[in-house]
Order: sequence, then structure tokens, then C-alpha cells
Amino acid sequence: AGMELSLFSRDNIAQATAIGLSHDMFDSVVYLGVCDKIVPGLLIGALAFGHLPAIFMPAGPMTPGIPNKQKAEVRERYAAGEATRAELLEAEASSYHSPGTCTFYGTANSNQVLLEAMGVQLPGASFVNPELPLRDALTREGTARALAISALGEDFRPFGRLIDERAIVNAVVALMATGGSTNHTIHWIAVARAAGIVLTWDDMDLISQTVPLLTRIYPNGEADVNRFQAAGGTAFVFRELMDAGYMHDDLPTVVEGGMRAYINEPRLQDGKVTYVPGTPTTADDSVARPVGDAFESQGGLRLLRGNLGRSLIKLSAVKPQHRSIQAPAVVIDTPQVLNKLHAAGVLPHDFVVVLRYQGPRANGMPELHSMAPLLGLLQNQGRRVALVTDGRLSGASGKFPAAIHLTPEAARGGPIGRVREGDIVRLDGEAGTLEVLVSAEEWASREVAPNTSVAGNDLGRNLFAINRQVVGPADQGAISISCGPTHPDGALWSYDAEYELGADAAAAAAPHESKDA
Repeated sequence: AGMELSLFSRDNIAQATAIGLSHDMFDSVVYLGVCDKIVPGLLIGALAFGHLPAIFMPAGPMTPGIPNKQKAEVRERYAAGEATRAELLEAEASSYHSPGTCTFYGTANSNQVLLEAMGVQLPGASFVNPELPLRDALTREGTARALAISALGEDFRPFGRLIDERAIVNAVVALMATGGSTNHTIHWIAVARAAGIVLTWDDMDLISQTVPLLTRIYPNGEADVNRFQAAGGTAFVFRELMDAGYMHDDLPTVVEGGMRAYINEPRLQDGKVTYVPGTPTTADDSVARPVGDAFESQGGLRLLRGNLGRSLIKLSAVKPQHRSIQAPAVVIDTPQVLNKLHAAGVLPHDFVVVLRYQGPRANGMPELHSMAPLLGLLQNQGRRVALVTDGRLSGASGKFPAAIHLTPEAARGGPIGRVREGDIVRLDGEAGTLEVLVSAEEWASREVAPNTSVAGNDLGRNLFAINRQVVGPADQGAISISCGPTHPDGALWSYDAEYELGADAAAAAAPHESKDA
């Protein structure tokens, strides 16, 4: 099943969190949220028990292994048949070599930045390595703080009072300013929904067009998160964003002092955590920069629109010369087909891979990072390539242009199913457009192609059949559970109408014409 069950694990974690908290025996909660789906799943569960105080506690990143760029080069050489499997495994083992999160700025490390930006994690806790004494001290401090903000402590702060529109906006601003993971364009819509807040791709796109890019961390650059921490880390970036008016500094947090406490850095003194002012200037302007000298005037992600629907691209990871392409489509239904076409030598010199039936309803919206080495290799050879898909791509992927999370997905009859082999596809990341250059008449007359990649219900897929049936679109958080407030009669928000919950729900949510019209 590979990554086909991965996205649904977020909702499963949210439900498991609710089950754990349902025993009515807790005064406060410490959430050990680290990797990809765990943090948003815990957040959704925590917001269902908003009366309970809570604090999130990270693990910190592992120390640097081989550079992420070197690891990617080995993967590309392996895809080209120029590296052995032993070399590949050695590179992987040298990259992921100790406790802690991966050192690249993917979904796990983006989680930590967003949690700090919302004020639900201790200031400066994100990127302290697991083996440092300060890491253990932060864990003790976080636990003590969880008790202090409980009803039994002296500073009661229920979690539901911390998460409002300001906290959600802060998270999105931090995501865009740091070039964070594309996965959070799905996850944070679900988190916001759990808080009773509607967040959309349009909101995210507007923020990204407004907020400058302040960091270059792999895959947006060559530095890892340890170098980012040494350059000033979250304290430096948050100071810049708050001083420039991009982040709210007036929201409640799990610590005293509000968001302004998050421009300080933790230190260890006599076995206890103390805080000192963070650096007002960057220690490495190749990794972190002030607003006045930003790497780019816009943030990391961009919304694409056109006759294929709506999708997202991570511009910050793509060099300007690769941000647009016009080339023939290579249409496939499984990632493995691309490798076979390459091995057979039948791929066009320049092309756009259109990989369909990878959305939430089709097969759980897997991450398609296995395609990255080959596409990166071909781009290195001077060929112009791109990916268009209704699936996801790893939060650590980049380099080549990729229009991902395309909605409506093929399994919902989305236009991606109308693309035919050889159609000319035009993607322009700067302009925010994605379209197939086919006449309107022909486009409208085409049928959606059938799915040729149905994998069946074995290897655990059967356990998630209901999730695939009820899951919502990517641009609404790809949610497969009842998430967020309900009406007094138990009905879900009218916002759920597009989730195809049935004729009654759709009718109730449909706009009604005025009798005077």
C-alpha cells in the first residue's frame, strides 16, 4: 500500500487523541508532536477538547549528516543507473543517522515552526538537538508549564482560548516566510476547521503573495535546519515578521509574555531553562535574512488556476528559470510507469508528466517523492520537465516545477482526467496559471479517462475504504472524519456541502434565490 494510507493517518491520530482524552481524568495535556501527520492530527484532537490546557513538545532535529544536496545527488545517480544500491543505502544511512527529525525543512520541521508561530510550544524549542542537555531541560520546563496552566495551577489557559484566527494566520505567515512544506496547505485547513475557522487556498495564496521569503533551508536552499538555528532560527524570523506587521503579536500563548516571548532564545543555566534576547541580526545571510533584504518578495507557495482546476506549486524550491514550462503531456496513472518509459527511451526531450488518480478519493493521496530523483536528473541534463498531479509530493521535494494537490481530482471527474497524451500543457508559476492548450469545444467534449491503476483492497487498504468514500477535496483539507463544530442537531457545517454528504445536506447548504429576483 506504500503511502496510500499515510494521509488518513492524520485523521486516525485525531480520533485516537479524542479516545485517549475521553476518559475525563486529565487536568492538562502534553502532546509529543513531531513528524508529518502527527502534529496536525494531535491539533485536531486537542481542539475537540479545547477546555483542557495543553502544550506541544518537540524532539528536535538530528545533528547534520551528509549534506541534503549530496543525498539528493546520490538518489539521482541511482535513478540514472550510475550508483549502486549499496551506495544509495550508505547515503541514506549517513543522512538519517541519529535520534531526531530529518535535517531538511520538510513537513516535520515545518510543523515545529508553525506550532511556535501559534504560541503552543515553548519559545525556541523547535531545533534543539535531542542529545543536548538543553533538550532535556526544555522537556522538563514544558511539563512544568503544562501543570502551571492547568486548573490546578496558577495560570489557567485552556487550549481552545489560544487558537483563534490570529494563531492560524501566524502559522500560515510563518509557513510562507520560511518556504515550508506543501503538505500544510492541506493539514492547516483541517486544523483551522477543527477550531471553527474557514481557511482556504485563496487565503494562503494572498498571504504568500504578501509575505517575503526570509529563509533558504533545503530544499529551498542548501542549509539544513541546524544551520538555520545557528543563523538565528525562529526567534530571528519571528522578530522580523512581527516588527514588519506580518505576524500578530497580541495573541495568548502557552507562556507569559505572548508572542513577543518567542523572539527570545532558550539557554541552560544551573540545569534550568532561561531566556535571552534572540539575535537582532542574522548570523548567516545565506540562510536567514531580514524583511528588508529578503530572498524573494513573495512567500514559498503559489496557487495555480486554469482549465485543469486549482493546484499548488512550491516556488521557493524552484529556480526562476524553471518556474514556467510549455511542453507535451505524458499521461500516466502510476508513478512506476514513468521509470519504465524512461528506461525504454520513449520520453520526449521536454515534457509534463500528468499523473492522475492520485487524489484522496482515488487512493488516499500518496506522496510521490519516488518520482523526484528521475525528474531532477532529467532537468540537470538540460531537459525541461514538470509534474502535474492530484496527488501530493514530499514536503522535502523541489527543484523541478510541480503542480500538486490538483482539485477536482480525477476520481471526482476532475479535468485532469481529460488530458490526453501529447496535449500541450502550460504551467507558469510566476503568473499562477496551469492550463491545457486545447480548444474550449474539444475540451468540453472529452470524457474523463478511466482509472487504469486500481490497486484493490489488500495490504490494509480495506481498513480505509470508508475514508476514501467520504474524504473531502484537497482544498478543503482532505478530511475523512467529522471535524470542527456541529449544529445543535448534530448536523455538520454547511461548509461540508461540497463533500457530497448526500442530497439533504447539499440542498440545505445550497444558495437560495430571492423571491424578488
